[in-house]
Amino acid sequence: MNIFINDIASFLPNQPVDNDRIEEVLGRIGNIPSRTRRRILANNKITTRYYALDPETGRATHTNAQLTAEAVRKLTPSAKFSLTDIECLCCGSASPDLLMPGHGVMVAGELGLPPCEVVTTAGICLAGVTALKYACLNVATGAVQNAVATGSEIASSYMNAGFFAAETEPEDDLQKKPILGFDADFLRWMLSDGAGAAFVSGRKSATGLCYRVEWIENRSYAGELATCMYAGGRRLDDGRMQGWRDGQGSLAAAGQNLMAVRQDVKLLDTHIVPTAMARALPAIAEKHGLRPDDIDWYLPHYSSDYFRDRFYQGMKGAGFEIPYEKWFTNLYEVGNIGSASIYLLMEGLLKSGRLRDGDRVLCFVPESGRFSHSFMLLTVIA
Repeated sequence: MNIFINDIASFLPNQPVDNDRIEEVLGRIGNIPSRTRRRILANNKITTRYYALDPETGRATHTNAQLTAEAVRKLTPSAKFSLTDIECLCCGSASPDLLMPGHGVMVAGELGLPPCEVVTTAGICLAGVTALKYACLNVATGAVQNAVATGSEIASSYMNAGFFAAETEPEDDLQKKPILGFDADFLRWMLSDGAGAAFVSGRKSATGLCYRVEWIENRSYAGELATCMYAGGRRLDDGRMQGWRDGQGSLAAAGQNLMAVRQDVKLLDTHIVPTAMARALPAIAEKHGLRPDDIDWYLPHYSSDYFRDRFYQGMKGAGFEIPYEKWFTNLYEVGNIGSASIYLLMEGLLKSGRLRDGDRVLCFVPESGRFSHSFMLLTVIA
């Protein structure tokens, strides 16, 4: 059965925030200017991003559920369906508003949906694509006639200065080896807020371009590798992870920054490219008989420009080189929106005017949480 993504929409809150205003909006940790901000921004090359914060007061302007609901509402005019037509809602996020209930039902509540199936997928960047895969599989099996999948993040809620207790920043020579700066606060200068939504059905819309989903493949190396990116706990001396509730009261957890997002940059630097490009990509390409020449457009979700050439060299080394002229990204304008980024990439290319009937689009979503990666192949249908 053919599965079509008939429309994609996104919602970005408030006005874009440029590099000079980030710390003004997010605030200074311990009222001390960051010593790494400029160098990290020079490495990730992001120029603007979006925050669900009032720039004057620092107060939240949206919840994650509200961001997601806005993206879903923007689907309905062009895809020619109403909210009451939705049979399945699949929502993925790394930053839900609540620990429970699931993010999906909070979005359904914001939208005021009638009774329907609602699914929440967790994780980090892969949460958005796993929500999309569930939606596609649900339609493919005939369980539902249509589904809406979303990815959304509200990173500003845990990147503003009030969320942190002051910590000492590293004194490493960031200019010579910029990866060392990631250990400090690089996520504060990269992550962005926003949401994306996709309308999935077994029928192609009557007008306009759409994507036909050929396959979505996910590969995780969590059984082999340690946790790299995490929130809500800490790494013990023996390498095990301790959750925030394990011997830690909620107040202690906040005081020790246990709820802050952290990343083991040594693990990241060592494993993110090899697991994705030397292992996952060749295995998936062989399974589907995919060759580089089959690809007309490549949509990679990379978190920072620092990784752009490294992923390219990894693909080249794996015998799957896709030249830069086939790459499409909007990272530099919208920032890294985690699970929502792939939706904004698909939307941006679909509405760019560059696509032609029959174009093949390869999407790539890496996740450093415990090194899980997704590749998705789409065909453009006129």
